[in-house]
Amino acid sequence: MQAKKGDSVAVHYTGRLDDGSIFDSSVSRSPLSFTLGDGNMIKGFDAAVYGMVIGDKKTVTIPAAEAYGERRQDMMIDVPLNQVPPHIQPEIGLQLTLQGEGGHPMPVTVVFVDEEKITLDANHELAGRDLIFDIELVSIN
Repeated sequence: MQAKKGDSVAVHYTGRLDDGSIFDSSVSRSPLSFTLGDGNMIKGFDAAVYGMVIGDKKTVTIPAAEAYGERRQDMMIDVPLNQVPPHIQPEIGLQLTLQGEGGHPMPVTVVFVDEEKITLDANHELAGRDLIFDIELVSIN
């Protein structure tokens, strides 16, 4: 039976960048379960699982546009230092969570600090990167 839209599937995967560094893997934990085509997975990952049968393994390269998108300049936020809460000591690499639209948490990273402002990057950390996944289909329900 081939995996198709609407199927509940479970996969083991290892995600890496083109330099070979691994950014995530399910190999040492439970397989990742999701419903094909429900929009909860990055587009390219979802598409890679379509048509697989249980036990199939494949390696796919997902371009940034089908993963977390390209890096966007409009996701860079300048904040005057006098608006930074006093309990926060901004430094490059510091990860914070802002309240986004509708009250949803929006993770950001401090990427610039000077005497007047800090710059926060709200792009996903993997935005602008092509991703390589080794995928094994474990089950279809």
